[in-house]
Amino acid sequence: MKRISAALCVITVLFLASCKKSIDDGSTTPPPPVDSTANPTPEDLVKDTVLLIARDVYLWNTQIPSDFDARSYADPIAEMDAIRQYSIEPGFANPVDRYSFAIKQTDWDNLSNGIEQDFGMSVFFNTGTDLRVKYAEQASPAGLAGIERGWQIIKINGNSQINTSEASVNMIVNAVFYSSNTSFTFKKPDGSTVDISLTAATYQSHPIFADSVYAANGKKVGYLALNSFLGDTTEIYSEFGSIFNNFQSQNVNEVIVDLRYNGGGYVSMAEKLANYLVPTAGNNQVMYKQTFNANYSSYNETTVYHKLGSLNVDKIFFIVSDNTASASELLINSLKPFVSETLVGPSDTTYGKPVGFFPIPAGEWYAFPISFRTVNKDGNGNYFGGFKVDHPTDDGLDRNWGDVDENCLKSILTYIKTGTFGFAHTGSTNISNGTINTTFNTAANKTLETRTFKGAVGKTKFVR
Repeated sequence: MKRISAALCVITVLFLASCKKSIDDGSTTPPPPVDSTANPTPEDLVKDTVLLIARDVYLWNTQIPSDFDARSYADPIAEMDAIRQYSIEPGFANPVDRYSFAIKQTDWDNLSNGIEQDFGMSVFFNTGTDLRVKYAEQASPAGLAGIERGWQIIKINGNSQINTSEASVNMIVNAVFYSSNTSFTFKKPDGSTVDISLTAATYQSHPIFADSVYAANGKKVGYLALNSFLGDTTEIYSEFGSIFNNFQSQNVNEVIVDLRYNGGGYVSMAEKLANYLVPTAGNNQVMYKQTFNANYSSYNETTVYHKLGSLNVDKIFFIVSDNTASASELLINSLKPFVSETLVGPSDTTYGKPVGFFPIPAGEWYAFPISFRTVNKDGNGNYFGGFKVDHPTDDGLDRNWGDVDENCLKSILTYIKTGTFGFAHTGSTNISNGTINTTFNTAANKTLETRTFKGAVGKTKFVR
């Protein structure tokens, strides 16, 4: 990729020079007043660099005003948040960018490689007083302790006052996500209880949560639950190969891809999965087209399918939610011209992110300004409002991954057997079967979702 503008190189030199230790000549004369413009701090220079990056590669770079003051923001995180307001897109009343961000390089390196340091457990309210394990990473402290999706949390550090009040939610967030050691009392699906103390640890995430093959109405249905497009790509690609070899050997006719909590990740990983899922007729056809702003139009690119394996299905069911974002939506959109798709899940739409970014270094930070958009073979890709879910179905938080009685999965299997979806979004909490009302406890559950990454990380890397 061509280098970013020469101005960025100048800023980089200034930044490095500002980090050098000054020499004390022993003078007792007081220094003159500091001119913050003439003597920028290293932090100021990083903010300046982030702004120059945005003016160069941001998809809506020409809309950033000339008087934008990068140094007025506390850090690159706040600066990138402020730049989002200039993403005015035809056909939309409000700015469409909800995604551009900045992160410390060390934090991104861990996140992108699937290295976590916590309990490895996510939680979600099923009702106002029913907190459930949404998922547990298999190699994490929670996973190694045997904790599974669907377990109810009835005590945290001995406190049984678990509800959606602000005080309780703050307690939960601190205890689950930000504590080094927390004790929990769980109620399992069989009604038994167990006390488990978790200590935060570093572990490798494994985003493939489940895979299986089901028999339904004389058909073989393959199921794959994928929680992220980030992680150890070598391991994940090997698992893809094994899973789809199994699908092929069992003569799978239709496929269910569970992306309900998948906020995206590497575009290259979405491409890999698309190449397994696309029918044979799609081989060598356009998967998607990627375009940059006018500064980098020479790097616009068309990606084509290179079919992997021999699985040849013409219908795919996607389990989605409003957390299904970016690379997940790219997968759905890219396959749309080639297969019949049905979207099922606990929301009315997916997240809505038809654009992507990649890490650009600025000091010890990475800036991620939205830098490209994608469209599929038919030129469709303006889904900033998300994809409409065909059959909203309450999330079965009381069941583990792949359980045939989990609401979303059961709904699809029932449709394959009978032609009618088995469950619908009820609009009210059904305590008897543990379903979740997608409009219930929105504020509480949104707070619990803030740690979820949402993004499509491109293959391109800009260098300076």
